[in-house]
Parts: sequence; C-alpha cells; structure tokens
Amino acid sequence: MLVRVSTMSLAFIFLLVLSCTSSDNQNFDLDKYNASIKEWQNKRLESLKKKDGWLSLAGLYWLKKGENTFGTNPSNDIVFPEGKAPDFMGKFILRDERVSISINSDVNVLSGDSLIKTMNLKSDLEDNTTVLTHGTLSWFVIKRDTNLAIRLRDSENPNFDKFKGIETFPINPAWRLKAEFMKYDPPKEISIPTIMGTTNRDSSPGVIIFKIGDKKYKLDTTGKYDSERLWIIFSDGTSGIETYGAGRYLYIDNPLLHENTYIDFNRAYNPPCAFTDFATCPFPPEQNKLDMRITAGEKYHSPDPIND
Repeated sequence: MLVRVSTMSLAFIFLLVLSCTSSDNQNFDLDKYNASIKEWQNKRLESLKKKDGWLSLAGLYWLKKGENTFGTNPSNDIVFPEGKAPDFMGKFILRDERVSISINSDVNVLSGDSLIKTMNLKSDLEDNTTVLTHGTLSWFVIKRDTNLAIRLRDSENPNFDKFKGIETFPINPAWRLKAEFMKYDPPKEISIPTIMGTTNRDSSPGVIIFKIGDKKYKLDTTGKYDSERLWIIFSDGTSGIETYGAGRYLYIDNPLLHENTYIDFNRAYNPPCAFTDFATCPFPPEQNKLDMRITAGEKYHSPDPIND
C-alpha cells in the first residue's frame, strides 16, 4: 500500500534533507547544480530526437521460425510503413536461433555502403550488430530471451515533428540524497519483469540505501563492480498519477569507484515505452517499488506523449 505524505510534511523533509546536503558539502553551488540538471535535461531531449533515438522507432516484428516475408504490401508477414519501401522486399529466415536475410533482385538494401542480397544478421546482443538500410528506413535484429525480432527505425518518422518535449518536476536539490552502498559479494541475481510479460534475471552488484526524513529506503542496482555507473529501475507513489505508470529509470555513479555516494532523483527519467509502442522495457523489481512519492525528475500524463 502506498503511503501518502502531506505537502507540509514533504516541505519539512525537503528542508531537512537540503540542510544535510549542504552540511555534507560546504562548497555546494546551487546555481551550478541547477545548470547541470538543465544541461542533462536538454541532452536527454536531444538523444530522443536523434535519427537513431527512441522517437525514430517505426516497427517491432517478432519472427516466426522459417521464412518471414517483408515489404509494404499487407500480404507480407512483416509489413513496413506504407510509402517507405517497395511492396515486396524479400524475406527474413529464422533457423536455429539465427537470422539471415534474402533480398529480392529488384530491391536495393545496404549494409554500410555495400549492396547486399543475402546475409547472416548479428543481433543487438552481439558485437558489430548488423544494421541494414533502405531509404529513410533502417533495421536490425533484437534478441529477448530466446525470441528474435526486427526493430525498424525511420529517420524521417512523423513522431519527430509531433513530439512536444517532456514535462518535469521543478529542480529541487533536496532530492539529491547522500546515500550508503552495500555491496553484494558475490553479485546477487534479481528478477526484473518486462513489458513482454517475461522475467529477466540480472546481476546486482549491491543495494543503495538512503534516508528521507527518519525513514530508510533502499533500491537494488544493476551493473558490474567496475561499471562507471549503476542503473536503477524504480516506481513510487507518483507512478501512474504524475509519472509513468510502470516506473522510471535512474543512473548513479558507481559507489565502488567514487568516494561519496549520492542518488539524484532530479535525473529520474521515463522508460522508452513512454514514447513508443516498439520498445521492450524492463519494469521495476518488486523490491524497488517505493512506498512514498518522489516528486522529482520526468513526469508523464498521457497514454501518448506525442501530441497529434
């Protein structure tokens, strides 16, 4: 059950935490901090709007064993966006958890600068993932568990023009919290559900522990002991109300590599599933569902943040 915290209580917590933050670092520069968060927010928007960013996604097609025809004609097994490619382009062949492609003789498809007709394709979990292009379209194989799919991008996706940005909570340094880190030795395997209805097993190097008021909270991280940053998937009392219903993501500097440990919720961001139906997002593990409201970071109000 989620605990509601009154506005007055939350204001008191903010003042308390802010005073603690200031005492931890006498050289804390509020203007510099606010500028750094704004810079991070701007870079976040720029990354979404890149030609290979999440807004470029135009399709996700799960492959069946054997041959999968593709093109823009509706009779194909995989139907690319109308007007973006020929009616019949060729076929993907899935055998023994490997994917190859065969292109029709009258269709031009590039791998880098080279025209190809047949090719074995490396997935996103392999080095040198194979990316093929035709016009404004590009595609590659993704692997999730034992399932394989074609992820399609369009560098001229209409979503770019429709995107109106991301609303955020006001920047508040009180949500930059001094924390402790408890290392798991050996790393702990944690269960992470996905939008596909599956559950992944991921490695957690440790748990980050922080206080809001007098109450301690903790979140499992994912990554490796030597990763520069560790990743956190969490939800809280704002999820599904002011923020994305399935939770948000956050990076922290790896406490095993840095002298001080902080968790900064002003950098909490929406998963790609908030912007496209063609992502395969992980959701918060059960232990990372916080029973209080985190009024910091990115907001989310609409089932479709790309406004028509």
